[in-house]
Amino acid sequence: MADLVIRPLVAGEEELFDSMPDPLPHVRQVGYADGLAGGGFRPERTWVALRAGRVVGRAAWALPPGSVGDPWLNRFDLATAPQDGAALLRAAHEALGGPKVYHAALPAYWRRQPQVRDVVAAPMAAARLAGLVEQGERLRCSWTGGALPAATGRYTFRPATDAAEITSLVARIAAPDLLTGAETARAVAGVDLATDPLSWLRGSAREWRVALDGGEPVGLAAPASRACFPMIAYLGVRAPAVRADLLAEVVRTLSGEGAYEVIADVDADRVGVLADLERAGFRRIRARVSFTPADA
Repeated sequence: MADLVIRPLVAGEEELFDSMPDPLPHVRQVGYADGLAGGGFRPERTWVALRAGRVVGRAAWALPPGSVGDPWLNRFDLATAPQDGAALLRAAHEALGGPKVYHAALPAYWRRQPQVRDVVAAPMAAARLAGLVEQGERLRCSWTGGALPAATGRYTFRPATDAAEITSLVARIAAPDLLTGAETARAVAGVDLATDPLSWLRGSAREWRVALDGGEPVGLAAPASRACFPMIAYLGVRAPAVRADLLAEVVRTLSGEGAYEVIADVDADRVGVLADLERAGFRRIRARVSFTPADA
């Protein structure tokens, strides 16, 4: 068998990355050419493993221009043994200053699809061999129209008064239900979206929605219509019963502003939140399994 050659790309050979067929073509993610054009991907952060001149492994770390954090492994595909993939990652990690976070983009129901599990088994095994540890799974969900559940009538809603009110309510919500783009916020700006959303979400405080129960604030949400796509950037509640009504209120707000699709990210183990999303007409469109350096 021919020797394995592992190296980064150099400017002018970017098409080499796309010479390897996409093993999961139906997963919605940024294409390599688009990532290069936007500056998130760069040839020196893109590594390939070649055997007899053919790409059998590829890895691309992303970091948007102006970011303060480390690049993360955004694309990683293998058509060879996990040991070869681990060698690719170790070589790249040494050049990049150490192991980096890996976000594996997968179909929403990948665990139920043997053919998909077969595809992702090798890169995941390679990540573990290279010293990365699986940390959790997040789901991206999408609403694309349809009737929303009728409101219970128990809660009322109003815009947030100011940034101080948002900050106060965030401090009283231990674990927000929805944090869309949390990984990007941390990598690009060093912001924890769960505890300091206003450092990332720059719109007017009046765009936030506050849920009230008898005048008492019990929930808070940030519809983001001017982001890269309409999304629920933050949604947290002090009482689970308000979640469904607040979720529907935010979707109505974004839809009323012209959104045809609304995106929401949720941890895969938040069963109650997922149930409310599905009752509101959201469907799962992507999973994201994260691996972090063992010493992180």
